[in-house]
Amino acid sequence: MAVYVIADLHLSTDADTNKPMEVFGQRWQDYTRRIEANWRRLVTDSDTVIVPGDVSWALSLEEALSDLRFIDSLPGRKLLGKGNHDFWWCTMKKHREFFEKHGITTIDFLYNNAHEVENLIVAGSRGWFHDEDATGVPDNSDFDKLVAREGLRLKMSLDEAMRLKERNPEREVVVFMHFPPHWSGKSCDNIIAVLKEYGIKRVYFGHIHGAYTVPESFEHEGILFTLISADYLEFIPKFIPQS
Repeated sequence: MAVYVIADLHLSTDADTNKPMEVFGQRWQDYTRRIEANWRRLVTDSDTVIVPGDVSWALSLEEALSDLRFIDSLPGRKLLGKGNHDFWWCTMKKHREFFEKHGITTIDFLYNNAHEVENLIVAGSRGWFHDEDATGVPDNSDFDKLVAREGLRLKMSLDEAMRLKERNPEREVVVFMHFPPHWSGKSCDNIIAVLKEYGIKRVYFGHIHGAYTVPESFEHEGILFTLISADYLEFIPKFIPQS
């Protein structure tokens, strides 16, 4: 009953809307097959895999069906978070109705909530860019407003995590985010403040691509941050140690 994590699957399995990642370099060659092979080699039906965002290139829930069915077909329970490219993402009500209609049974969501997973309590949110000048920040976005909103969503998740922790005080709350709260010497101070307020010691994040020579983990403000983008992990789900 292990817990794994891997972000940024960037799936595009629907032949009609195919947007393969191979155009982004050799590292991405044959990535969907490699994801499946490594996942099946490591993960059993009694395990849980957390996917913190950029799950599918689909632009609608209907377009995402092929990718969601692919994930559903893999071993284990899956908890999906939202990334900046998950344009298919809808309300939780619509997701669950869609899953019931299409027989998708092994996927749940990490979104304004928290989950008890083995000896851990899993919390998290999408987060936001660590720096207003970072490459990829959408044009004309209200940076401060979006950071504040994501901070509130993280607090909602952590409030639920703390309610769960009251029943099981020995369980560690671990946070999974799409964006890194700290990267390349710059911090999203609002997010860091929330993490410190709730005493979080471990954060796993994705979003970063191409940085294959950096250490997988670093410490900032007493928090251990670990990069788990799929290409960084060479498409191998990463085992999460439990205390």
